Amino acid sequence: MDELIKKEYENLVKYYEASGGNSKALISDNYASIVINGNHVLAKNSTKGIVIETKKIEDGVYARILIKKGHKAKNPVHLCFGMLPREGKQIIRSEIIAEEGSSVKFIAHCIFPNATHIKHIMKSKVIVGRNAKVEYEETHFHGKSGGVRVIPTTFARVEEGGEYNSSFLLRSGRAGYIDIDYEVHLASCAQSMLISKIHGMGEDEIRARESIYLEGEHSSGVVKTRMALRERAKSEVVGKTIGMAAYARGHVDCTEIIMDEARAEASPVVAAYHPLAKVTHEAAIGSVDKKQLLTLMTRGLTQEEAIDVIVSGLLK
Repeated sequence: MDELIKKEYENLVKYYEASGGNSKALISDNYASIVINGNHVLAKNSTKGIVIETKKIEDGVYARILIKKGHKAKNPVHLCFGMLPREGKQIIRSEIIAEEGSSVKFIAHCIFPNATHIKHIMKSKVIVGRNAKVEYEETHFHGKSGGVRVIPTTFARVEEGGEYNSSFLLRSGRAGYIDIDYEVHLASCAQSMLISKIHGMGEDEIRARESIYLEGEHSSGVVKTRMALRERAKSEVVGKTIGMAAYARGHVDCTEIIMDEARAEASPVVAAYHPLAKVTHEAAIGSVDKKQLLTLMTRGLTQEEAIDVIVSGLLK
């Protein structure tokens, strides 16, 4: 590793650790991992049963992760994607293939601490084999300026008896502009849960379109969204479950809290194309619960502190 790459790596890992990431996992041979700063792969590690390949492409980085047939990963795969400069564009095209009977958990951290004009584009394809399981936990840490545009898209196909669960969490900093577009197709007895939890403030703008197509008998899926918006932040949420086979079960659950001049729109979409499919939804948009607020304030919290507690509880 030359000095420039070494410095980039060390700086990114410092932010990764400060944001709650396990930096030891990035240097351990026991963990599969990738570290990418901008469009440069700084480090990667494959393990027994997990093969990671990366290459430079014209507009960014391509990464392919294969979990071999029957492999049950004891340790999660750690992914560190970030940009340390104030300006720039990061494009990552990824492909995750979990072969039959395998299981794996991904812990991804996306870090943009200094962003003033950063664009992060993530295009993912996920194939979950028969009776395989993939969990993908993506946590974002942004700076305070709101100068980041995050545009993740995922297309996932889950074969018979497989499971795919994905979560998108913004834990720190301004959301900036976020535009999520996830689509999951389920075969018979397959299942999926898509979760998004985001806190917007200032002029933040958040869009989330998450869809689950219940194509196989006895398939099941849940789309769950939690938003908390302050000041002049805006959100548009579309959660969709489509029941296309007998005994398919789907549910959309959206809750948003708005404060100040924030604006929120939620459109739960449920459809059934088979008489034995069942899909349901619930959506709620409103202000902070006054009873909860007063209860917390009587215990010594200021109004702002009480609101923070309620928002944290929603996003937890």
